[in-house]
Amino acid sequence: MSKKPSKRSVYTGSKRRLVLAFDIGTTYSGISYCILDPGQVPEIKGVTRFPAHEQVNGASKIPTILYYDKRGNVTAAGAEAAREGIYEIAKDEGWIKSEWFKMHIRSGRATKSDANITDKLPPLPPSKSVIQVLSDFMRYLFKCAKDYIQDTHANGRDLWESVETDIDYVISHPNGWEGYQQAQMREAAVMAGLISDTENDKERKLTFLTEGEASLHHAIRNGLPSGALENGEGVVIVDAGGGTVDVSAYRKQLDSGRDRFEEIAVPQCHFFGSVFVTIHAKVFMSGLLEESDFLDDIEHIVQRFDDTTKLRFWSDKDPQYIRFGGNRDNDESVGIKYGQLKLSGAHVASFFEPSVRCIKNAVLQLLSAAHDPISHVILVGGFASSDWLFNQVNESLRGKGLNVIRPESYVNKAVSDGAVSFYLRRQVRSRVSKFAYGPIFSINYDPENPDHRVHQQRGSVYVSATGRKRIAGSFKVMIPKNTKIQEKKEYRLTSTYRFASVTTLKNVRTDIWCYRGRNANPRWKDEDREMYSKLCQIFMDLSSLPYKTLPKVDSQAGVYYEIDYDYLLFYEGIELKAQMAWIENGVEKSPEGAQRGLSTTLQTEF
Repeated sequence: MSKKPSKRSVYTGSKRRLVLAFDIGTTYSGISYCILDPGQVPEIKGVTRFPAHEQVNGASKIPTILYYDKRGNVTAAGAEAAREGIYEIAKDEGWIKSEWFKMHIRSGRATKSDANITDKLPPLPPSKSVIQVLSDFMRYLFKCAKDYIQDTHANGRDLWESVETDIDYVISHPNGWEGYQQAQMREAAVMAGLISDTENDKERKLTFLTEGEASLHHAIRNGLPSGALENGEGVVIVDAGGGTVDVSAYRKQLDSGRDRFEEIAVPQCHFFGSVFVTIHAKVFMSGLLEESDFLDDIEHIVQRFDDTTKLRFWSDKDPQYIRFGGNRDNDESVGIKYGQLKLSGAHVASFFEPSVRCIKNAVLQLLSAAHDPISHVILVGGFASSDWLFNQVNESLRGKGLNVIRPESYVNKAVSDGAVSFYLRRQVRSRVSKFAYGPIFSINYDPENPDHRVHQQRGSVYVSATGRKRIAGSFKVMIPKNTKIQEKKEYRLTSTYRFASVTTLKNVRTDIWCYRGRNANPRWKDEDREMYSKLCQIFMDLSSLPYKTLPKVDSQAGVYYEIDYDYLLFYEGIELKAQMAWIENGVEKSPEGAQRGLSTTLQTEF
């Protein structure tokens, strides 16, 4: 391992602030925080004390579980929802358990794969949306953080009162999440009372970060191999969590003169986290016990597998046991003896196999697609603590010349601590675009062009304000897929807005689109329609701008008008931003009449 980089700089702000980072995982969640005092070096701390926390193994994470009563009120959360006897209490009181609810936040572009995943998840509580459940859990995490800071810091209550109106939040999420999911998280944060429903709060007080990048920021200070820090060797971060496996690749920019990193491959997100090991185990055991009286105990048996057998499994040569009952519980025909269900090691290994195979294939894919060579693989996340998972991945990738490591000291806290580290100093300054981005234009129709005639048959040709026939649906790529992009580097495209009435200038709308397909040179929206998605709409008041008045073409009666403006795309943090800009009285401006600098967050990210 490398030495830690230089110490953090002192906080130069004028007033005290608090940074709260929530790592809301599918199965476990954690909180890290940092109190920013002017003139002091920031120190990242973790919340390690929660209600009923002594009942949970693991230093600083609690189960992502909620219980609701019949009226929809939260009755238990976190470690309280996993304490001894809670199952019996919930059953007697008619409480409803909600777990794995984070997995219900997925893309708005539903696929068959999404439907298959949803079928395997515990349902949401009746009359509760995923945003409502998430907001309840956020509210609980906030209370835990508040109580911990007040109880553990000197003059804790005075300290809290000094920062409670100056709190910035960092929420991490899977690599595969985009703006659609971020919008749901923002809504949940507003509903939980963390931030107000103003654009300033939603954009400035809440920051999103991928779990892969959060893990990198923590690893930079706590576990990157010396070759990665000193020689700029590529490193893959595998964040193996409860619901997803997030795979990202980075390298240090040696020529930057500072500890700056760049993304060197398109990040990946796969639904092969530890909960899917449990799902495979449940399917197998349900079949095994189908004719047994113990089938009624399947949920309890699966829970015991999840809590014990899955965690300690390390050899497919040895039989595995799930203790779920007492000495009088026996059914040797299915392997139950003295309250224990016996499974072969090979069967348990088969539950892990899809996840192991996913990680190996994902790393090898990044190895071939990365812009720079990769030498190291770092496994973090709760699932990475599985010896079987680590050993299988290590054995496979070591043969490819990769150095696979698992920094045991922080596999469970990498994301929340890394999220605070990201807030304090963003060290990734270059990213790789996941998709192709740009606007959809219309172009002049050429009746002699066979390709244009095809679009006419599809109904894409219309008569524009100029009197000329044009073809709608021409995709103009501003940022190609798999492109390295430096932070705040602008991608600009000049456009001309032609219109028939000056009254339309009060409300001009333009859209930014994304192409997700495999075509290396996407040109037409109607050729791969399902792979295009609208990312955002930008509205502009251009009524104060001078415009040109021009006669319609081909001696047609009437006039039309036109104004020139530019599309701009760039990223800030992990979020892709869009702007429109134009020249007004010699000054470049953006929407709302301000000098350029305003932007709209697209509903995606790199």
